[in-house]
Amino acid sequence: MSANSSMKHLPNLLLLLLLFTASSSFAQNVQQHQHLERPKLVIGLMVDQMRWDYLYRFYDRYKENGFKRLLNEGFSNENTYINHLPTVTAIGHSCVYTGSVPSITGITGNDFIKEQEGRKTYCTEDTTVNGIGTLGKEGQMSPRNLLASTITDELKLATNFRSKVMGIAFKDRSSILPAGHFADAAYWFNDAGNWITSSYYQQDLPSWVKQFNQEKRINAYLKDGWNTLYPANTYTQSSPDDNPYEGPMSGTKHPILPITAEILEKNGPHIIYSTPFGNTFTLDFAKEAIKREKLGNNPARATDFLAISLSSTDAIGHQYGVNALEVEDMYLRLDQDLSSFFQFLDQEIGAGKYTLFLTADHGASHNNPFYIDHKGSGGYLDANLLKELNQQLKATFNVDQLIISFENDQVHLNHRLLTQRQLNEPAIRDFIVQYLRKTPGIAFAVDMDKVGSSSVPLPIRERIINSYNYKCSGVIQLIFDPQWKTGSSHQTGTGHSAWNPYDAHIPLLWMGWGIPHGSSNDVVSMCDIAPTLAALLHIQEPNGNVGKPIRFIDRQVIQH
Repeated sequence: MSANSSMKHLPNLLLLLLLFTASSSFAQNVQQHQHLERPKLVIGLMVDQMRWDYLYRFYDRYKENGFKRLLNEGFSNENTYINHLPTVTAIGHSCVYTGSVPSITGITGNDFIKEQEGRKTYCTEDTTVNGIGTLGKEGQMSPRNLLASTITDELKLATNFRSKVMGIAFKDRSSILPAGHFADAAYWFNDAGNWITSSYYQQDLPSWVKQFNQEKRINAYLKDGWNTLYPANTYTQSSPDDNPYEGPMSGTKHPILPITAEILEKNGPHIIYSTPFGNTFTLDFAKEAIKREKLGNNPARATDFLAISLSSTDAIGHQYGVNALEVEDMYLRLDQDLSSFFQFLDQEIGAGKYTLFLTADHGASHNNPFYIDHKGSGGYLDANLLKELNQQLKATFNVDQLIISFENDQVHLNHRLLTQRQLNEPAIRDFIVQYLRKTPGIAFAVDMDKVGSSSVPLPIRERIINSYNYKCSGVIQLIFDPQWKTGSSHQTGTGHSAWNPYDAHIPLLWMGWGIPHGSSNDVVSMCDIAPTLAALLHIQEPNGNVGKPIRFIDRQVIQH
């Protein structure tokens, strides 16, 4: 070939070379970006009844690798609030995972009344399914009453169901509602001391769950009884152990430690739920699930999700109260359990390869007699209030039993009776509101048809609106004065359900993949957790979401 001929073809050769180089570069870029970076595993860890101030009430006694690791390595949203009523377990768990509120999710209580039928319903009851690993109603559970999708549902959808999702908790509702509608499994604990599920998820328990149940590990946890982790006289954040504000465990005369192994054994295997060892047991079952189900080591390289709820914190709080030595001891033991669990995750999944958040479904108030005896303002609603109000309604409208319940601090009317007798419902509602406003201990009684124009402070009004579901809520919402309760001056332990900070201010701690170190005092909502996870994972937020993603950057780091 001549030199002139070679020169003639040179532009074509250069063009081909440029095209090849560009194509190779594009292919490399596609190859580099074809796998979206996500954590291998997301762990949602809910501590039932954990007040926000427990992070700092016992801070000086926590070790470095439990709660302090979350605070010192992760990110803490110091002002996280619940924006619904009542503040109870089912609503808290459903709102965290849906990013939504009861008016949308349909979960308006642990139990709620279907208004037009007047029928009380348990939040996760489902008579169309059967128990697996158990007989009876304790296994007839599913998420069918939950109307909105969860962040765990959205993860399944985003990965074309290649992600594996599981829920674990002593309480059925605390396992089922977070795991969502598409979960591979949800396990809860029964009175016989076994982990069970329902036919909604599986037709038989996996062999590893059967083996775990057969090992009867509960005996090992309870064999030494329950004594204080440290000398009792060092528990300076608690009341004297023997006091009238705490409730004794069945089989004991006084609410004090130690509780012997013999007493625990007599109460049956389910008693572990009412000891700190219930948290250890739950986390050990979670570890087994991670190993046996290969969570975080998904062959499809999809992110897995494990929703865990620790329920023993709630049982112990209800029994003994906020200021109890037993509660302090339980949190010191939980601190050790968390340290062990985090170390396990580091070894099994890899440090920095999982994302974990810790929060609570609600807080708790101080025991009412304790609070009042120490000269705090508070009181008790008249135990006969419902009966007396129905009598007043009968005298005025000539109809008996117009109110069927005060469930969830709401007035539930007998709608069938109202229809049959063609009664003037607005007039009846107005009568009830006026009567309740005069009742000691009730700050507001709000007709739900008039809540928008009510004189209730805006933050409380927003909670009322967020919580009203026409089909599953009462027609009038009651708001009590601070530290007022139903019951009597002989109450022991604690309760929760109110809008007040003692019930509604909860911890929210993040750690691991995608989480910077820091802390923020900005006010955020429980509902912001799900959209934050959606943003981290680059997936769609749940379909009922009303929350907003939390910004982790540009925030002051608070030294702990």
